[in-house]
Amino acid sequence: MRNARRTRVVLAALLSVAVILIVASYADGSNSVLRHVRSATGSVFGGAERAASAVGRFFSRSGSDSSQVTSLQKQMLRLRAQLSQAEVSKTDSAQLHAMLLLAGADQVKVMAASVIAVGQGYQQTVALDAGSLDGARVGQTVLNGQGLVGKITAVTGTTSTVQLANASSIVIGVAVAPSGELGWVTGPGRTAGRADVMHLQMLSSAAVLQVGDQLVTGPSPSGQPYVPGVPVGVITKLVSKNGALTEAADVRPYVDYTALSVVGIVITPPAQNPRFAGVPPLPHPGPTVTVTVTARPSARPSSAPTPAAVP
Repeated sequence: MRNARRTRVVLAALLSVAVILIVASYADGSNSVLRHVRSATGSVFGGAERAASAVGRFFSRSGSDSSQVTSLQKQMLRLRAQLSQAEVSKTDSAQLHAMLLLAGADQVKVMAASVIAVGQGYQQTVALDAGSLDGARVGQTVLNGQGLVGKITAVTGTTSTVQLANASSIVIGVAVAPSGELGWVTGPGRTAGRADVMHLQMLSSAAVLQVGDQLVTGPSPSGQPYVPGVPVGVITKLVSKNGALTEAADVRPYVDYTALSVVGIVITPPAQNPRFAGVPPLPHPGPTVTVTVTARPSARPSSAPTPAAVP
């Protein structure tokens, strides 16, 4: 009974406060008494309301920040992917530009293709994303911006297989610049354990080689087995063999066969031998600057004569 009576008293008090608040809300705001009532009740109930609002805003901001962070992370991933693609495109564009310059110098028509696979083991081949449907044929020469890559040995409708020029079974007829003397290069020429060195053997005993001489593919009818004038490499070392009738040398190929990307398939060979038009310019050391330093004697103050003593 006592609890029920206490409950009724509390409810009556709350109803009275509610009625006062309603009257205060609709009464004239100029009444000072009502203003004090509204102010007091606002102080009591407003704190709880503000606290609830702050908590709501906190969770609202937390949810918004979480979604924003997720969105920013997704944007960052997209930007990274775009940047990576831009770098790849930039590299491919540079290689394509160099390849077109070489094709122009050699007066050949090429079809651009990309390396999509590398042969396993000792095959020393690569696969291209261009096939017979694009105009690729067996026997065509393949080059890039640095020089000779190889020749096509197999073709499907959409792909081609290229035997690289540094393969151990390949023999390439070459001409030495600027003399034009003929010889042949074999690869990979694992001289002294180095797999990046080809071996050159000259045809004529009268041919004289020098370190730095450049090699291009030699004259060939109908562009077989390679079109003429494509840079092959540069002589790095003369090799002496007992009983050899002609000179031999080690050759560093211009092409990095481990980093092939964009290449060109020669569709139309040159109308005439371009000879050495496509070889890269040889590096020329700059003039040696000699500085002569002349030592200058240090200036010493001249000593004034000492006057003689007068007796």
